[in-house]
Amino acid sequence: MDAPVRDLLTRLGGIDLCVTEFVRVVDNLLPPKVYHRLCPELKNGGRTPSGVPVRVQLLGQNPSALADNAARAIELGSPGIDLNFGCPAKTVNSSKGGAVLLKEPDTLYAILSAVRAAVPTEQLVTAKMRLGYDDAALALDNARALEAGGASLLTIHARTKADGYRPPAYWEWIPRIREVISIPIIANGEIWSAADAARCRSESACADIMIGRGALALPNLAAVIQQQAAPMAWPAVLAMLIDYAAIAPDDDEDGRYFPARLKQWFSYLKLAYPQAGELFSRLRTYTTRHELVDQLQQAVANPH
Repeated sequence: MDAPVRDLLTRLGGIDLCVTEFVRVVDNLLPPKVYHRLCPELKNGGRTPSGVPVRVQLLGQNPSALADNAARAIELGSPGIDLNFGCPAKTVNSSKGGAVLLKEPDTLYAILSAVRAAVPTEQLVTAKMRLGYDDAALALDNARALEAGGASLLTIHARTKADGYRPPAYWEWIPRIREVISIPIIANGEIWSAADAARCRSESACADIMIGRGALALPNLAAVIQQQAAPMAWPAVLAMLIDYAAIAPDDDEDGRYFPARLKQWFSYLKLAYPQAGELFSRLRTYTTRHELVDQLQQAVANPH
Protein backbone atom coordinates (compact mmCIF):
# COMPACT_ATOMS: atom_id res chain seq x y z
CA MET A 1 0.00 0.00 0.00
CA ASP A 2 2.56 2.58 -1.11
CA ALA A 3 1.55 6.05 -2.22
CA PRO A 4 1.02 5.19 -5.90
CA VAL A 5 -1.28 2.32 -4.93
CA ARG A 6 -3.19 4.64 -2.58
CA ASP A 7 -3.54 7.06 -5.49
CA LEU A 8 -4.92 4.38 -7.81
CA LEU A 9 -7.31 2.82 -5.31
CA THR A 10 -8.74 6.09 -4.03
CA ARG A 11 -9.56 7.10 -7.60
CA LEU A 12 -12.04 4.21 -7.65
CA GLY A 13 -14.24 5.54 -4.83
CA GLY A 14 -15.58 4.20 -1.56
CA ILE A 15 -12.49 4.94 0.57
CA ASP A 16 -12.86 7.56 3.31
CA LEU A 17 -9.36 7.40 4.83
CA CYS A 18 -5.99 5.81 4.12
CA VAL A 19 -3.26 4.88 6.59
CA THR A 20 0.36 4.70 5.47
CA GLU A 21 2.71 1.77 5.68
CA PHE A 22 4.23 2.05 9.13
CA VAL A 23 7.12 4.40 9.84
CA ARG A 24 9.53 2.48 12.09
CA VAL A 25 10.65 4.55 15.07
CA VAL A 26 13.48 3.34 17.30
CA ASP A 27 14.89 6.05 19.56
CA ASN A 28 15.47 9.10 17.39
CA LEU A 29 13.59 11.85 15.60
CA LEU A 30 13.40 10.96 11.93
CA PRO A 31 14.14 13.59 9.29
CA PRO A 32 11.32 15.00 7.15
CA LYS A 33 12.63 13.14 4.08
CA VAL A 34 11.62 9.82 5.66
CA TYR A 35 8.04 11.01 6.01
CA HIS A 36 7.96 12.51 2.53
CA ARG A 37 9.25 9.23 1.08
CA LEU A 38 6.64 7.06 2.80
CA CYS A 39 3.87 9.65 2.66
CA PRO A 40 4.42 12.03 -0.28
CA GLU A 41 0.80 13.07 0.19
CA LEU A 42 2.08 15.32 2.99
CA LYS A 43 3.08 17.74 0.25
CA ASN A 44 -0.53 17.71 -0.95
CA GLY A 45 -2.21 18.68 2.31
CA GLY A 46 -2.12 15.10 3.60
CA ARG A 47 -4.42 13.86 0.84
CA THR A 48 -4.22 11.62 -2.21
CA PRO A 49 -4.62 13.34 -5.60
CA SER A 50 -8.32 12.44 -5.48
CA GLY A 51 -8.70 14.12 -2.08
CA VAL A 52 -8.75 11.22 0.39
CA PRO A 53 -6.94 11.94 3.70
CA VAL A 54 -3.82 9.89 4.45
CA ARG A 55 -2.81 9.41 8.08
CA VAL A 56 0.79 8.60 9.02
CA GLN A 57 1.18 5.39 10.98
CA LEU A 58 4.03 4.97 13.46
CA LEU A 59 5.43 1.75 14.92
CA GLY A 60 7.83 1.48 17.84
CA GLN A 61 8.21 0.92 21.55
CA ASN A 62 9.85 4.10 22.87
CA PRO A 63 7.15 6.50 24.14
CA SER A 64 9.25 9.67 23.96
CA ALA A 65 10.65 8.90 20.50
CA LEU A 66 7.17 8.08 19.20
CA ALA A 67 5.85 11.31 20.71
CA ASP A 68 8.58 13.37 19.02
CA ASN A 69 7.95 11.70 15.67
CA ALA A 70 4.19 12.07 16.00
CA ALA A 71 4.63 15.80 16.52
CA ARG A 72 6.86 15.96 13.46
CA ALA A 73 4.37 14.08 11.28
CA ILE A 74 1.62 16.47 12.34
CA GLU A 75 3.84 19.48 11.59
CA LEU A 76 4.47 18.06 8.13
CA GLY A 77 0.74 17.81 7.48
CA SER A 78 -0.53 14.40 8.57
CA PRO A 79 -4.24 14.50 9.48
CA GLY A 80 -3.80 12.73 12.80
CA ILE A 81 -1.52 9.89 13.89
CA ASP A 82 -2.11 6.14 13.85
CA LEU A 83 -0.13 3.76 16.08
CA ASN A 84 0.53 0.17 15.00
CA PHE A 85 0.17 -2.53 17.64
CA GLY A 86 -0.84 -5.22 15.18
CA CYS A 87 2.08 -6.03 12.89
CA PRO A 88 2.83 -9.78 13.21
CA ALA A 89 6.17 -9.78 11.33
CA LYS A 90 8.91 -11.67 13.19
CA THR A 91 11.56 -9.06 12.43
CA VAL A 92 9.34 -6.29 13.82
CA ASN A 93 8.26 -8.25 16.89
CA SER A 94 11.82 -9.36 17.67
CA SER A 95 12.80 -5.69 18.03
CA LYS A 96 9.80 -5.11 20.29
CA GLY A 97 7.48 -3.45 17.82
CA GLY A 98 3.98 -4.23 16.59
CA ALA A 99 1.90 -7.05 18.06
CA VAL A 100 4.49 -8.12 20.65
CA LEU A 101 3.54 -5.04 22.70
CA LEU A 102 0.11 -6.58 23.25
CA LYS A 103 1.80 -8.54 26.02
CA GLU A 104 2.29 -5.25 27.90
CA PRO A 105 -0.85 -3.15 28.48
CA ASP A 106 1.17 -0.70 30.60
CA THR A 107 3.50 -0.04 27.66
CA LEU A 108 0.52 0.59 25.39
CA TYR A 109 -0.77 3.12 27.90
CA ALA A 110 2.62 4.83 28.17
CA ILE A 111 2.95 5.13 24.39
CA LEU A 112 -0.57 6.48 23.88
CA SER A 113 -0.21 8.93 26.72
CA ALA A 114 3.07 10.31 25.38
CA VAL A 115 1.84 10.61 21.80
CA ARG A 116 -1.48 12.13 22.83
CA ALA A 117 0.35 14.77 24.87
CA ALA A 118 2.58 15.63 21.90
CA VAL A 119 -0.20 15.95 19.33
CA PRO A 120 -2.52 18.99 19.20
CA THR A 121 -5.89 18.25 20.75
CA GLU A 122 -7.76 18.89 17.50
CA GLN A 123 -5.86 16.04 15.79
CA LEU A 124 -6.91 12.42 16.23
CA VAL A 125 -4.56 9.83 17.68
CA THR A 126 -5.78 6.39 16.65
CA ALA A 127 -4.49 2.90 17.29
CA LYS A 128 -4.67 -0.49 15.63
CA MET A 129 -4.38 -3.72 17.61
CA ARG A 130 -4.91 -7.43 17.21
CA LEU A 131 -6.80 -9.51 19.74
CA GLY A 132 -3.52 -10.42 21.38
CA TYR A 133 -0.16 -12.08 20.86
CA ASP A 134 -0.40 -15.80 21.67
CA ASP A 135 -4.06 -15.59 22.65
CA ALA A 136 -6.79 -13.06 23.43
CA ALA A 137 -6.40 -13.14 27.21
CA LEU A 138 -5.32 -9.47 27.36
CA ALA A 139 -7.65 -8.15 24.65
CA LEU A 140 -9.88 -6.23 27.07
CA ASP A 141 -6.96 -4.93 29.12
CA ASN A 142 -5.17 -3.73 25.99
CA ALA A 143 -8.26 -1.93 24.71
CA ARG A 144 -8.77 -0.27 28.08
CA ALA A 145 -5.12 0.82 28.16
CA LEU A 146 -5.33 2.38 24.71
CA GLU A 147 -8.50 4.26 25.56
CA ALA A 148 -7.11 5.42 28.90
CA GLY A 149 -3.96 6.62 27.15
CA GLY A 150 -6.04 8.88 24.92
CA ALA A 151 -6.80 6.95 21.73
CA SER A 152 -9.54 8.67 19.73
CA LEU A 153 -10.62 5.43 18.11
CA LEU A 154 -9.44 1.85 17.86
CA THR A 155 -9.12 -0.43 14.85
CA ILE A 156 -9.22 -4.12 15.74
CA HIS A 157 -7.75 -6.79 13.49
CA ALA A 158 -9.81 -9.67 14.83
CA ARG A 159 -7.00 -12.23 15.07
CA THR A 160 -4.02 -12.77 17.34
CA LYS A 161 -0.41 -12.58 16.24
CA ALA A 162 -0.30 -16.37 16.49
CA ASP A 163 -3.24 -16.56 14.07
CA GLY A 164 -1.30 -14.50 11.54
CA TYR A 165 -3.46 -14.11 8.46
CA ARG A 166 -5.07 -17.55 8.60
CA PRO A 167 -8.87 -17.51 8.24
CA PRO A 168 -11.13 -16.89 9.98
CA ALA A 169 -11.16 -13.49 11.60
CA TYR A 170 -12.94 -13.61 14.95
CA TRP A 171 -15.20 -10.58 14.50
CA GLU A 172 -17.47 -11.84 17.27
CA TRP A 173 -14.78 -10.80 19.75
CA ILE A 174 -15.23 -7.12 18.95
CA PRO A 175 -18.58 -6.59 20.75
CA ARG A 176 -16.93 -7.93 23.90
CA ILE A 177 -14.30 -5.22 23.61
CA ARG A 178 -16.97 -2.61 22.90
CA GLU A 179 -18.52 -3.42 26.28
CA VAL A 180 -15.44 -2.14 28.14
CA ILE A 181 -14.50 0.97 26.11
CA SER A 182 -16.49 3.89 24.79
CA ILE A 183 -14.34 5.14 21.87
CA PRO A 184 -15.36 4.22 18.30
CA ILE A 185 -14.14 0.89 16.93
CA ILE A 186 -13.29 -0.05 13.34
CA ALA A 187 -13.39 -3.74 12.41
CA ASN A 188 -10.66 -5.30 10.28
CA GLY A 189 -9.59 -8.68 8.98
CA GLU A 190 -10.59 -11.15 6.25
CA ILE A 191 -12.83 -8.79 4.25
CA TRP A 192 -12.60 -9.82 0.60
CA SER A 193 -16.11 -9.10 -0.70
CA ALA A 194 -19.31 -7.18 -0.07
CA ALA A 195 -20.71 -10.31 1.59
CA ASP A 196 -17.71 -10.46 3.93
CA ALA A 197 -18.18 -6.79 4.77
CA ALA A 198 -21.85 -7.31 5.59
CA ARG A 199 -21.04 -10.30 7.80
CA CYS A 200 -18.23 -8.41 9.51
CA ARG A 201 -20.52 -5.49 10.27
CA SER A 202 -23.17 -7.83 11.64
CA GLU A 203 -20.86 -9.93 13.83
CA SER A 204 -18.70 -7.03 15.04
CA ALA A 205 -21.55 -4.53 15.49
CA CYS A 206 -19.27 -1.99 13.74
CA ALA A 207 -20.53 0.28 10.99
CA ASP A 208 -16.97 1.22 10.03
CA ILE A 209 -14.53 -1.29 8.56
CA MET A 210 -10.94 -1.28 7.35
CA ILE A 211 -9.81 -3.24 4.30
CA GLY A 212 -6.26 -4.04 3.23
CA ARG A 213 -5.36 -7.20 1.32
CA GLY A 214 -8.89 -7.43 -0.04
CA ALA A 215 -8.41 -4.12 -1.86
CA LEU A 216 -5.27 -5.48 -3.50
CA ALA A 217 -7.19 -8.54 -4.69
CA LEU A 218 -10.21 -6.56 -5.93
CA PRO A 219 -9.06 -2.96 -6.48
CA ASN A 220 -12.51 -1.38 -6.30
CA LEU A 221 -13.61 -3.43 -3.29
CA ALA A 222 -14.41 -0.27 -1.32
CA ALA A 223 -16.77 0.93 -4.04
CA VAL A 224 -18.31 -2.55 -4.28
CA ILE A 225 -19.02 -2.39 -0.55
CA GLN A 226 -19.99 1.28 -0.21
CA GLN A 227 -21.64 2.00 -3.54
CA GLN A 228 -22.80 -1.43 -4.73
CA ALA A 229 -20.51 -1.01 -7.75
CA ALA A 230 -19.81 -3.94 -10.05
CA PRO A 231 -16.44 -5.63 -9.46
CA MET A 232 -13.69 -4.11 -11.59
CA ALA A 233 -13.29 -5.85 -14.96
CA TRP A 234 -9.94 -7.42 -15.84
CA PRO A 235 -9.16 -5.05 -18.76
CA ALA A 236 -9.60 -2.11 -16.37
CA VAL A 237 -7.24 -3.79 -13.89
CA LEU A 238 -4.61 -4.14 -16.63
CA ALA A 239 -4.95 -0.46 -17.51
CA MET A 240 -4.55 0.42 -13.83
CA LEU A 241 -1.37 -1.66 -13.55
CA ILE A 242 0.11 0.19 -16.53
CA ASP A 243 -0.77 3.45 -14.75
CA TYR A 244 1.02 2.06 -11.70
CA ALA A 245 4.19 1.61 -13.73
CA ALA A 246 3.97 5.24 -14.81
CA ILE A 247 3.62 6.67 -11.28
CA ALA A 248 5.60 4.20 -9.15
CA PRO A 249 8.81 5.59 -7.66
CA ASP A 250 12.10 5.14 -9.44
CA ASP A 251 13.56 1.72 -8.85
CA ASP A 252 16.30 1.25 -6.26
CA GLU A 253 19.91 0.58 -7.17
CA ASP A 254 19.09 -3.03 -7.97
CA GLY A 255 16.18 -1.98 -10.16
CA ARG A 256 13.82 -4.05 -8.06
CA TYR A 257 11.28 -1.66 -6.53
CA PHE A 258 8.60 -1.74 -9.21
CA PRO A 259 9.16 -5.37 -10.32
CA ALA A 260 8.96 -6.59 -6.72
CA ARG A 261 5.87 -4.53 -5.89
CA LEU A 262 4.05 -5.53 -9.08
CA LYS A 263 4.71 -9.23 -8.55
CA GLN A 264 3.61 -8.91 -4.93
CA TRP A 265 0.38 -7.28 -6.12
CA PHE A 266 -0.23 -10.18 -8.51
CA SER A 267 -0.14 -12.59 -5.57
CA TYR A 268 -3.38 -10.91 -4.44
CA LEU A 269 -4.93 -10.27 -7.85
CA LYS A 270 -4.78 -14.01 -8.50
CA LEU A 271 -7.31 -14.48 -5.71
CA ALA A 272 -9.98 -12.54 -7.62
CA TYR A 273 -9.00 -12.87 -11.28
CA PRO A 274 -8.10 -16.19 -12.99
CA GLN A 275 -6.46 -14.13 -15.75
CA ALA A 276 -3.97 -12.78 -13.22
CA GLY A 277 -2.58 -16.24 -12.56
CA GLU A 278 -2.18 -16.90 -16.28
CA LEU A 279 -0.43 -13.58 -16.86
CA PHE A 280 1.80 -13.97 -13.81
CA SER A 281 3.11 -17.25 -15.15
CA ARG A 282 4.44 -15.28 -18.13
CA LEU A 283 5.73 -12.16 -16.45
CA ARG A 284 7.29 -13.76 -13.36
CA THR A 285 10.64 -14.29 -15.11
CA TYR A 286 10.97 -10.66 -16.20
CA THR A 287 13.00 -8.36 -13.97
CA THR A 288 12.82 -4.84 -15.41
CA ARG A 289 10.07 -2.25 -15.45
CA HIS A 290 10.24 -2.01 -19.25
CA GLU A 291 9.82 -5.77 -19.72
CA LEU A 292 6.93 -5.97 -17.31
CA VAL A 293 5.10 -3.04 -18.87
CA ASP A 294 5.57 -4.66 -22.28
CA GLN A 295 3.92 -7.82 -20.96
CA LEU A 296 1.03 -5.80 -19.50
CA GLN A 297 0.53 -4.00 -22.80
CA GLN A 298 0.51 -7.29 -24.67
CA ALA A 299 -2.15 -8.53 -22.25
CA VAL A 300 -4.25 -5.42 -22.93
CA ALA A 301 -4.01 -6.10 -26.65
CA ASN A 302 -4.91 -9.78 -26.10
CA PRO A 303 -7.05 -9.83 -22.94
CA HIS A 304 -8.06 -13.48 -23.35
